[in-house]
Order: sequence, then structure tokens, then C-alpha cells
Amino acid sequence: MAENDLPDTIAPVEGAIRNPANPHHYMVVQPAGRRIRIFFGDRLVADSMDAVRVIEIGRHAYEPRLYLPREALTVPLTQLDKVTHCPLKGDAAYFSLEGQAIAWAYRSLDFAAVLDGFFSFWGDKMRIVEGE
Repeated sequence: MAENDLPDTIAPVEGAIRNPANPHHYMVVQPAGRRIRIFFGDRLVADSMDAVRVIEIGRHAYEPRLYLPREALTVPLTQLDKVTHCPLKGDAAYFSLEGQAIAWAYRSLDFAAVLDGFFSFWGDKMRIVEGE
């Protein structure tokens, strides 16, 4: 759905990726614009200058999330059997390190392909460092 095709009750948001079945569910993906490092304890798990920040609005405003490309991973993660589906982002696979689930990555729907192969991490289990 193009922004100029939105019902009058929905304000356009520049650069928004909308769920075609629900224009009230959308996200904005922006470059993080700085180095992002993810630590599990003192162990560096990911390091990237190419991270993106995802701001998602659905039934409520979700916590903004950082997503880092697969190439940013510095350790091997173990894929879990768990898979979930988001009508906006696609199918999420979950990953663990040292037996703890710490991350997920989307096999994204066509309209959200910008997130394909990017990993996000649970902030309560990880230390996320933005900037040098």
C-alpha cells in the first residue's frame, strides 16, 4: 500500500513499511549511524557499523530494536527449533549461545526484505554498546 493510498484516518509516515493487511501496523528502518557492539557477559557476540534501528508501531509502540547483519556475528550461534511469524516482518528463527536464547533473525516478507539476515538481541540478556 503506497502512502498516498492510505485511508484519511492514517497519517503517512515517511519511509514506513506497512503490513498490507493492516496499515496501522508499520515500521521504520533507519541506519544506526554508528558502531554497535553486542556483548554476552564480556564476550563480544557482534560488531557492526551497518546496524539498523527498527521502530515498530502496532497495537502499541514497540521498544526500538537494533538489528545487525549476519556478517557482524563474531561467534557461532545455535539455531533453536522455535519459529514465530510476524505479519509485518516475516518468520523469525531464534538462536542461542551457551544454552541461552539471545537472538532472533527474520526471513522477511518481500515488502520487509530490508531485514533479511539481520539479527536482533534481547537487551536484558546482552550488553549493547552504541558508539566507539
